[in-house]
Amino acid sequence: MEEAPVRFELVDINEILKTLPHRYPMLLIDRVIKIRTDYSGIGIKNVTFNEPPFLGHFPERPVYPGVMMIEAMAQTAGVIGIKSVEGTEKPRAVYFLTIDKCKFRKPVMPGDTIEYHMRSIGRRKAMWWFHGDAKVNGSVVAEADVGAMLTD
Repeated sequence: MEEAPVRFELVDINEILKTLPHRYPMLLIDRVIKIRTDYSGIGIKNVTFNEPPFLGHFPERPVYPGVMMIEAMAQTAGVIGIKSVEGTEKPRAVYFLTIDKCKFRKPVMPGDTIEYHMRSIGRRKAMWWFHGDAKVNGSVVAEADVGAMLTD
């Protein structure tokens, strides 16, 4: 099966800040690459030890929280949706609707780079549903179907 053409090769952090309303410490992606015309793309997160979650999750064995990976999937999906639809480039709120079929397969540690492979599985007006696979070094560490709504 052929991949859809790439519409945006790179959405860097400066463009993400113009696209999503999230800010530190809740902006959980560093860039989005290869946003395709079929509403798929890859969010990138470089996990570092000095991030706030590691103060308590867990100090002796730092593990990146799974719920933050799911939030990052939704943020990646938000960037893909907002950038892909003409006239939606201004900052908008992105609200969770659903989280389904969520599984955590392996722990993510400081020093890892997470790739959030997101693809659209449905859309109705301002509501979007995506399937996401979070990968580290090509291995799936988490997966979920997320639904979100874009609002002004």
